[in-house]
Amino acid sequence: MIQRVTVPSLFPPPGYAHASVVEAGTRLAFLAGSVPLDADGELVGAGDPVRQAVQVLANLDAQLRAVGSDMAHVVATDVYVVGAEPAVLSAVWDVVQESGLRTGPHASTLLGVACLGYTGQLVEITATAVVPAAG
Repeated sequence: MIQRVTVPSLFPPPGYAHASVVEAGTRLAFLAGSVPLDADGELVGAGDPVRQAVQVLANLDAQLRAVGSDMAHVVATDVYVVGAEPAVLSAVWDVVQESGLRTGPHASTLLGVACLGYTGQLVEITATAVVPAAG
C-alpha cells in the first residue's frame, strides 16, 4: 500500500525516506499541526523543546487514532522547531526517531523557524497518513 523510496544515487537520509508513494484510491488523512498543549490547552514543557516534542508526538498519535490510522501509516511530516541551532533541531529529531514514526521511514522535512502559533511553543509537527481500510 505504501512504497517508501530511498534514492541510491542520493546521500542516504538519516532515518527518513526521500519519498513515499501511495496508490490512487487510498484514503489519506492530512493532519493539522500537532502542538505541545495538553487536554486543557496548557503548554507542556515550557522552554524544553525535547519535552514539547514528546507531547507533540503523543498528540499526533491521538490525531491519527481518531481517524483510524497510526504512526506506522504516516507517509510525510514537517517538523518545525523554534531556533537556528542544529543541536536543538537534532535533539527534537532524536525524539521523532524514537517514536512510532520510525517504522516507515516516512518522508520528512526538519525546519528551524522564528516562532510558532502559541506563546512558548517550540515544536509542531504536521503529517499526512494513509488510513487503512477497515478489515
